[in-house]
Amino acid sequence: MKQVVQNYKSGELAVLDVPVPGCKPGGVLVRSAYSLISTGTELMKVSEAGMSMLGKARSRPDQVAKVVQSVATNGVPATYRKVMGKLDSYTPLGYSLCGVVEQVGSGIDDVKVGDLVACAGNEHALHAELNWVPKNLYAPVPDGLAPRHAAFGTVGSIAMQGVRRGEPQLGEVALVIGLGLIGQLVVQLLAASGVRVVGVDPDPVRCELAERLGAAACGDPASAAVEAAVAELTGGHGVDQVYLAAGGGSNQPVELAARLCRDRGRVVDIGKCRLDLPWNAYYEKELDVRFSRSYGPGRYDPEYELEGRDYPIGYVRWTERRNLACFLDLVARGSVDVEPLVSHIADFDDAVETYQRLKDGDLKAVAVLFRYPEQKEEAGEAEAPAVTVPAVPRSGRASAPARAAKAPVRLAFVGAGNYATSMLLPHLAQREGVALSTVVTTTALSAANAQRKFGFAEATTDLDAVLGDKSIDAVFVVTRHSSHAELTRRALLAGKAVFVEKPLALTEDELAGVLAAVEESGNDRLQVGFNRRFAPLLQEAGKRFGTRTGPASLRYLVNAGRLQHGSWYLQQGTEGSRFAGEGGHFIDTASWLLQADPVSVYAVAAAGNEDLQVVLRYPDGSTATISYVTTGSPGFPKETLDLVADGKVLRLDDFVRAAVYDSSRKRWVSSRLPKARDKGQNAELAAFVKAVRTGGPMPVPLESLVATTAATLAVQAGLAGGAPVTLARAR
Repeated sequence: MKQVVQNYKSGELAVLDVPVPGCKPGGVLVRSAYSLISTGTELMKVSEAGMSMLGKARSRPDQVAKVVQSVATNGVPATYRKVMGKLDSYTPLGYSLCGVVEQVGSGIDDVKVGDLVACAGNEHALHAELNWVPKNLYAPVPDGLAPRHAAFGTVGSIAMQGVRRGEPQLGEVALVIGLGLIGQLVVQLLAASGVRVVGVDPDPVRCELAERLGAAACGDPASAAVEAAVAELTGGHGVDQVYLAAGGGSNQPVELAARLCRDRGRVVDIGKCRLDLPWNAYYEKELDVRFSRSYGPGRYDPEYELEGRDYPIGYVRWTERRNLACFLDLVARGSVDVEPLVSHIADFDDAVETYQRLKDGDLKAVAVLFRYPEQKEEAGEAEAPAVTVPAVPRSGRASAPARAAKAPVRLAFVGAGNYATSMLLPHLAQREGVALSTVVTTTALSAANAQRKFGFAEATTDLDAVLGDKSIDAVFVVTRHSSHAELTRRALLAGKAVFVEKPLALTEDELAGVLAAVEESGNDRLQVGFNRRFAPLLQEAGKRFGTRTGPASLRYLVNAGRLQHGSWYLQQGTEGSRFAGEGGHFIDTASWLLQADPVSVYAVAAAGNEDLQVVLRYPDGSTATISYVTTGSPGFPKETLDLVADGKVLRLDDFVRAAVYDSSRKRWVSSRLPKARDKGQNAELAAFVKAVRTGGPMPVPLESLVATTAATLAVQAGLAGGAPVTLARAR
């Protein structure tokens, strides 16, 4: 299928061939009929991509701050790879469309194949021929509503949420500053609510359009006509509410809002404009400044948007989805008219040219639609295309020939997120004797990006075809945590060597399922991404420390830091706790240094946050204490470790400095620049590839992988029970 993409580093726009997205549970696969270009938000993104690196940094200071913090935590090379990987990747465009349901995922019962739906979301309603859309981000289109009009659903919801934040009442007067796409819709929604509207925009054409659509008066912000209209409609008191739907760097909109708003009026920011509030003006009138966040309640909540968990209507009357459905209903009943806003309809194949014309100013428009293949205009409406379920191509041979000794190890990747593309694939792409065969993702564009950047022979969304391909030697599972165990189980049953990122499993049942697959298939070729034991600095320090005769005491401080709001790591209901996902790293490192597997786990948590203290006990009496904290300073190193035994001390500081002290007060010290921080990924991958090529043992024994996973699972059980958890070995 085809999709509109942009390279944020170079600014290049393209219509790219990408794999068809998979139809996951909890959503539907939608074939686009029309998608809407947001002439504000999208053009701002397109313009930013054309800036120099300095210009990009100036326009996004929040991202610059993240880069600085990443350098402090991960070093310059890893941060550089991560940043450049993100910049030099194709990113999607679009967030508002209408299309036909082509496939229905499990758990969906409110629509069927062939239904017309309006879709929302900058990850799910893209300018693409096909999109997978979760339940709470689509709404059925009312009978009789043209698909090109339903494509306004998302921007209509944004305007509607802004109006709701203003709490308009019958007979009030409102001022709308900025009469672009959102502003025009706000004008109509206010007029439909019984509110008289004054519009402000420097473009006389847009002012005239707003007056035709219901505004009482409109004019240039610098003209006296606007103030005169406000004075006449309000008896000199000022407007009851102001809606900021303008963009740009001028502070004029917020100054005008203060001047024309009544005492204790409401100012609602919908767009992205400068907000240097003049203190005296806002204080003297005690103005109520409010922000409107996108489409409504549910936005940026992954449990609502991705997992389909609705908010009870008695507590949250208007959610994203209910706003979307309400707007479609208003358009269907004629209370809102979007047809006059359509300045241009372009064929989807002409997308690049259309964006360029908009950027250059050759095409002046309020709203532009992309029309997808097979759409025919008849009496002002579009006819939905015939719905087909394509046959998924399968590859593979009836029998795989034995791989010659010098033949490359053929690898497939399931998942191509940030970790895979910044920490694994750069090492593998440069390694001799490795062939990157296939990358599999559920999101088509991520597969295409990985294929382009790392040279995969194929990109697909069909996992079955990869598992059935006898030429593939090993499968990397680098997806979200909740899918690791099942994907590992399937790959083992298919006879593949498997490298799965941590965690191996989130529950005891999942772990049992993986082991059952090992037993059924006789295939134990498994490695979990516990890379720290392979770190060169830690390896050298361990050799310098030498063997020990008595019990050891190990302390491991993990200064994990806080996650950003909306991170999928916070989706504990499906992805497990942060420690369940990450804690295996630290348990494995401790067990490797102590050369044994733990026999018991005791865990306590700090009240009100995710800070944990985990105490592991080992067969010889050694103990390891892992302090996993999220409330520490971001300026302190992420990982520090001390190992004490037999009169010796090993100290590791964040994989950039290590020291060993012995009983004679002699010490060994090794340090490197932070930019040279190496947590062992490259060495781990080399060991795995060698094991696959030679048929030798896996880098870490399966028993150790299972023990570390069981200990990680025991932490949650220990927190719930408040007592130590014994790790009994099955016989």
